[in-house]
Amino acid sequence: MGIRPESWSRRSKVSNKGPMSYQKTRMAQSESRHIHFSARQQRSDKCTALQADVPDVPLAVVEEILLNLPAHQVVRVCRLVCREWKELVDSASHWRERCRREGIQPCDASRTPGDWRLFYFLTKKQCNLLKNPCADDYLQGWEIVRNEGDGWVVEGNRKPFSDNRVTKCFVTSYGFCLKRQLIDLKKEGYNAAFMDQLQPHIKISDWYAPRFDCGCQYQICVELLDEKEKTISTFEPEQVLFEQWNDEPWCQMTHVFKDYGRGVRFISFTHGGKDTQFWAGHYGIRVTNSNVEICPSVQR
Repeated sequence: MGIRPESWSRRSKVSNKGPMSYQKTRMAQSESRHIHFSARQQRSDKCTALQADVPDVPLAVVEEILLNLPAHQVVRVCRLVCREWKELVDSASHWRERCRREGIQPCDASRTPGDWRLFYFLTKKQCNLLKNPCADDYLQGWEIVRNEGDGWVVEGNRKPFSDNRVTKCFVTSYGFCLKRQLIDLKKEGYNAAFMDQLQPHIKISDWYAPRFDCGCQYQICVELLDEKEKTISTFEPEQVLFEQWNDEPWCQMTHVFKDYGRGVRFISFTHGGKDTQFWAGHYGIRVTNSNVEICPSVQR
């Protein structure tokens, strides 16, 4: 049987509609691509024109601008602008000049920093490496070495401290009480090359005081250790004794390690004491505001 005329006519219309729609779609896509290409070309031409209008800035002028910007911004932002700026920011001369302008010099002029940028940032970073030095977080961060008598406790200062932000102290008992922190210099950002080459000064300080109505004893030991935690240098002065009936003075113990040689990787800080009346409770030495700082430079 043949196809009926009306069916043929219907199929013919459907068949003709498909190719026409396809052709229109192709034309629209072509026009769209042409428009997008033209827009991109126009933007590119404008950028090229703008770049041609901007004169080249001498690198000496760029460096002068960078030297007047915050160092962290120079590293995190300006260094990413282009290859020339990256090389400028990475150069030792840039950081040496920044140090000179800010009056930052190595403690020992005979030891030149191998990495001037690291030297600059570690100088700026200089801070107390001991955690919880003023008993604000009770005994957190400290390793209890000896906890005799009634052990360690935290109390408010009986006598005002020179720094009004320091309001608490660690207090010992009638038996020996010692606590310690071990500082890992690598974790704190001071790598082996930096420590060995520059041998920055290591400054320690500690504040201690007795009760007025009870005699007591104070002691401290700070050690510089190698990677196996063997002693390289030690500061361990004689024990300090206070007699009963005193005016409760706050005293400071200080020391600076210099020329200690190569290999320092850890710092061990231990202090404490006891009362000498053997009274139950916490009548022993009080310690607070302990401090350990790496001092790579002197500022003038």
